[in-house]
Amino acid sequence: MNRKKVNQNINLNDYNDVWVIAEQIKGEIHPVTIELLGEGRKLADSINKELVAVVAGHDLKESAEKLQHYGADKVYYIEDPLLKDYTTDGYKEVISRLIDERKPEIVLIGATSIGRDLGPRLAASVGTGLTADCTKLEIDEEDGKLLQTRPAFGGNLMATIICPKNRPQMSTVRPGVMAKAKYSDEKTAEMEIINPNLKEEEIRTKLIKTENLGKKRVNLIDAKIIVAGGRGLKEKEGFELVEKLAYALKGEVGSSRAAVDAGWIEHPHQVGQTGTTVHPDLYIACGISGAIQHQAGMQDAKYIVAINKDPSAPIFDICDYGIVADLYDVIPNLLESIHEKDFLDLV
Repeated sequence: MNRKKVNQNINLNDYNDVWVIAEQIKGEIHPVTIELLGEGRKLADSINKELVAVVAGHDLKESAEKLQHYGADKVYYIEDPLLKDYTTDGYKEVISRLIDERKPEIVLIGATSIGRDLGPRLAASVGTGLTADCTKLEIDEEDGKLLQTRPAFGGNLMATIICPKNRPQMSTVRPGVMAKAKYSDEKTAEMEIINPNLKEEEIRTKLIKTENLGKKRVNLIDAKIIVAGGRGLKEKEGFELVEKLAYALKGEVGSSRAAVDAGWIEHPHQVGQTGTTVHPDLYIACGISGAIQHQAGMQDAKYIVAINKDPSAPIFDICDYGIVADLYDVIPNLLESIHEKDFLDLV
């Protein structure tokens, strides 16, 4: 593996533009890409640079053309039959080549399973650093460097990191925390199709087949309604009640970190600084005290309902409706009285 030395002697003036590495799976653009284009537009405008969307794949022209409608100035579509399926080697090779050739100032990648795999390898390949799982990005007004903020020490504090000597400045960004770019009927970006002439020997892995294991994917980011459980459930079986309420409301099941740490539910359900950031129309917090780390992931919900026996729980400081009672009394009564249409009309 060829790696460049970090802290190489480079001319920072040679680097331009803000790049968003667009993620696609079977031609479908991942929603985090649209979020990154929205944030990338702000960053590019702050440093008076262009915004570029970079997408790699095969037979994806239609998907690449969609990216022309979200505020970018350019779209680079890297087209090669060997990029039909995601592989670490293939995508790292073609994108790192393009970075070396065109020298972007900033590169943003979604902190998805693919982005978390690709980002560090890209950074190592082009000889720069990477700040992972960022929740905030801004430009330093004094020197124009990218300030990359992310949770640290288990989410107990926020660290702001810079890359002073190397380029590009690279970040993976947590899905759900940035506002999405607005769609324009007009194409705002030019598209350039790039043929990298990738060779099979440059890819050490090959996708043989994919299997659906039949497990429902948790989709908290797009959920309109989330019912979340916390330590106040007291036991794993308490989530059966939370699941019933979520099902009745056609919502998703969320959780606090305490519930995940206790082994009551899996991490994909976790909401908060070290979980998923969500923006539902309705968030029902059941037995969740509302520590600042949890609030950071759900406080932008349109309506927040809190059910907790402790009247001094911090969750009551941010909720729209608070019920000071035992959730094991409240939720069964809710389930009995819910008329889905009437209730959903409220949200």
